[in-house]
Amino acid sequence: MKEIDLVYRTMFAELLQRSLDAQFQADFPFEGRFVTVPVKGKNYWYFDLPSPDGDKRRYVGPEADQEVTKRVLAFRQIKDSLKERRRMVSTLLRSGGMAGPDRFAGDVTEALANGGLFRLRAVLVGTVAFQCYSGILGIRLPNSAMQTGDADYAQDFAISDEVDDSLPPILELLQTVDPTFRAVPHQRDKARVVAFVNASDYRVEFLTGNRGSDDYIGKPSPMPALGGASAEPLRFLDFLIYEPVRTVLLHKAGVSVNVPAPERYAVHKLIVASRRLTDALGRAKRDKDLFQAALLCEALVETRQGEILGDAFQEAWDRGPSWQQALREGVAMMPKKGEAALADALGSEFFKEVRA
Repeated sequence: MKEIDLVYRTMFAELLQRSLDAQFQADFPFEGRFVTVPVKGKNYWYFDLPSPDGDKRRYVGPEADQEVTKRVLAFRQIKDSLKERRRMVSTLLRSGGMAGPDRFAGDVTEALANGGLFRLRAVLVGTVAFQCYSGILGIRLPNSAMQTGDADYAQDFAISDEVDDSLPPILELLQTVDPTFRAVPHQRDKARVVAFVNASDYRVEFLTGNRGSDDYIGKPSPMPALGGASAEPLRFLDFLIYEPVRTVLLHKAGVSVNVPAPERYAVHKLIVASRRLTDALGRAKRDKDLFQAALLCEALVETRQGEILGDAFQEAWDRGPSWQQALREGVAMMPKKGEAALADALGSEFFKEVRA
């Protein structure tokens, strides 16, 4: 794997900060004010915006989140240069060897970001998220691992239930990108919607972790913060979206997003690869899962982050027999270079146990 030159990694870090600042400025107009609100023993920042009908309150984030609190305290000093951010994105894509989404996926993610999706602690998942890892890890990733025809977003149910804020209607946000978007009623509950498609069958779907037992699988979960949308509960998703990473999607002037930590993404892909259907589409998805997992394992080891990969794998392994079986099957199907990198991260004795 080829590392991205330091000058471009530095530029990416600067773009990330500028994009966070720009999104913060867009979300919270100067005429409002920030307040702290205690919730279950922890303090959270909210933003009160005056209106003729009284203050409108928006969720901002935990007071313990240093990035959020720093921006709250420096709010009046935040400045932004749209033209400069566009130049930086263009340079990182053309000369820096980093990856960006296709225009449509970028437009969809930008519209949802501007609506407040990532402010409300949702997480971009799937291949569009994978496209962010070249900048995060400072490694060139092949374009063949980044092709996609959909966009997936996830939110923890507890967060959605507790933030006391919501996006505008999701369908309205998506129709600003393409007016042919329509809601797709859930097969098990026609009154709920977890996905939206346009005339070209581009699919936008919302996911959440499975709560408590498999009884929730297949039943859409209400999500109070998602602008009228529900979410599809999936096993293993809670592991993927725990403690996500703030980054920037290299689209237009940069879109501030949350993505899974790369080590969690890699381990999660090994798990889901083992559970794919065996038809042609299922095999194609499985092969992409394994390819992406292998690339991230290699990248993490090459950038001297094998320890955090090993810790993430151990955490998943310790969740019990069903997780262990899925991991064993996923590792057995990995491309050889990725398997060797994972073995390096886990250590010989643990890797022997996994491969037993």
